[in-house]
Amino acid sequence: MPPQERAVARRRNPRGQGQVLKAQLVDAAAKLLATLDRPETLTLRQVAREVGVAPASIYSHFPDLSALIQHVLRLRYAELARLMNEAAQSVPTPLADLVARCAAYVHWGVEQPGHYRTLFGGRMTADLVSGSDHGDGAELLESVVASLAAVAGPERTGSTVERQWQAGLMLWTAMHGLISLYNDHGNLPWPPLDELIADLISLHSGRPAADIAALLPRGET
Repeated sequence: MPPQERAVARRRNPRGQGQVLKAQLVDAAAKLLATLDRPETLTLRQVAREVGVAPASIYSHFPDLSALIQHVLRLRYAELARLMNEAAQSVPTPLADLVARCAAYVHWGVEQPGHYRTLFGGRMTADLVSGSDHGDGAELLESVVASLAAVAGPERTGSTVERQWQAGLMLWTAMHGLISLYNDHGNLPWPPLDELIADLISLHSGRPAADIAALLPRGET
């Protein structure tokens, strides 16, 4: 067997610690999805080799590769949702809520480019990841939609649910574009990230960028 095909030596988990292996499989899949040049080519054999087990060992925890990837997606969405909710916890105003959520989203995407690509890169084929597997992402968008509507009001976002949804969608689209370009073209002479975030939120909320910048968490880049 070629050296690259040999599984990394791994100590067998003690009886009753199957969840340890499951966590290792999930961590390995998440790492590979975040670092492979073509994450859509991920295979169960690659995951098994990363952990150091036989591919058949995976089937005790996941019926197929699709189920494993879906599990990774749920964990990453939950991580991002937790960060956004924690950032907005106990903020004093609707504008502070919007700023906290958007800043947490953008900074996570820039600091975790591989994991961000896993969620929003759109590289997975339909047989591995269906649209419904991104349902948790819709909840993130809904929180931004509600937060923007509370700040901008009907005169900017519209008075109907559909118009408010579209306004929030455009804000998310702008944040996604900023993260993607910032990650893919880091050699450009970018202004400070918080300055970009403040200008972006200002454009979509109608609030002065200076007021938004004053609400951004200290210590961010």
